[in-house]
Amino acid sequence: MLGHMTPPSTADRTGSAPPDDVADGAHPVVARTRPSAVRGRAVRPARGRSGDAGDGGGTETQRRVREGAGQLAVAAMRRLDADLEWYRALPAEDRSWVNLVAQAGITAFVTWFADPTRPPHGVGEIFAAAPPELTRSISLQHTLQLVRVVVDVVETHSDRLAAPGAERELREAVLRYSREVAFSAAEVYARAAEVRGGWDARLEALVVDALVRGDADDALRSRVAAIGWSGRGATLVVVGTTTAHLDEVRVADLRRATRRAADDALVGILGDRLVVFLGGEGDLRAAAMTLLPRFGPGPVVIGPAAAGLVESTASARAALAGLQAAAGWDQVPRPVLADDLLPERVLVGDVDARRALVERAFAPLAASQGSLLETLSAYLGAGRSLEAAARTLYVHPNTVRYRLRRVADVTGWDPLDARESYVLQTALAVGRLDAVRD
Repeated sequence: MLGHMTPPSTADRTGSAPPDDVADGAHPVVARTRPSAVRGRAVRPARGRSGDAGDGGGTETQRRVREGAGQLAVAAMRRLDADLEWYRALPAEDRSWVNLVAQAGITAFVTWFADPTRPPHGVGEIFAAAPPELTRSISLQHTLQLVRVVVDVVETHSDRLAAPGAERELREAVLRYSREVAFSAAEVYARAAEVRGGWDARLEALVVDALVRGDADDALRSRVAAIGWSGRGATLVVVGTTTAHLDEVRVADLRRATRRAADDALVGILGDRLVVFLGGEGDLRAAAMTLLPRFGPGPVVIGPAAAGLVESTASARAALAGLQAAAGWDQVPRPVLADDLLPERVLVGDVDARRALVERAFAPLAASQGSLLETLSAYLGAGRSLEAAARTLYVHPNTVRYRLRRVADVTGWDPLDARESYVLQTALAVGRLDAVRD
């Protein structure tokens, strides 16, 4: 019979509505505490309640509310199924637990209404009957929607439940109680979010450390999944120095900035070095450019693009080696690609850079036809003079120029450019040393 009454609007009746603008939370395990105690006060009855005047109206209303708790629970279950799409999408077992939570909320209100001088039950106590796993499926928004439905059900039946003349007092009590529960929910979820944030930061640090060291095992893959890395698109590694006084607040702001720059992002702080992994299907180099002000003074090195996060270990090594070797290039740009620092990386003992120069420059030239290797060697040995190289080779300077263009086509580095000719000269030296050693 109660279920056939038309629920009036909360705002129309009281001029206020239960809070519904608290930000989403992310499925924490609700603490088994009384969060309402944080507010430091008990919710007290409004002045002028019928029971306070000694007319017995308050006692009668309490009796009616207590006896109607079962009907309220049934009506709440119907409203949950009718109004909340996420509730209907839950598995049957989870729905049964949500029903139990809703009933616990109604029971907690009835208990508090009998003695409003006591603090109301917090969300932790209302959820105590449900398994902790349930809260992983219910966000803060879902929790507040659940509270609103239960509150609206009680309000809808207030005219029937309250003693004559006490309807307004019952509605006000419902609103006060719902406010306390809403604040309790927000406080619990916020505390859990802080704990989860600290745990995520430690897990993120472990992942970055493993990637830098090259420990790409099954444990790394599970940790990557745990921190929410989607794995879509390529991965780019950006390395630089840290800014001064990089405290927890600045680190948190840096993490937010990296997550705005790319679909996926990881941040690692290794001493005075800042390592950022960017992932996604967009322009990752453009994303890296937006993060330049977040790095400290000195060079910022971008590693080669990798197919995925696990495959980015080589890119991280290259970027870190480039950061170490960047001091060898006085005019180093900011940012600079790790591949543009191959000669300097060879000088600091980077075996990956040494192998890259041999494979990408010396070996193709040695295997090519048209005396490209000999021409490049003569050109570099003659002080980068076309005429002197032509005299050494007994050919026309235009022939030397043509062969050097062929060298650029084969290797990707132009011998006529001062910086790139230095890269090729280093490649020739490394290739010859490896040939002698073999």
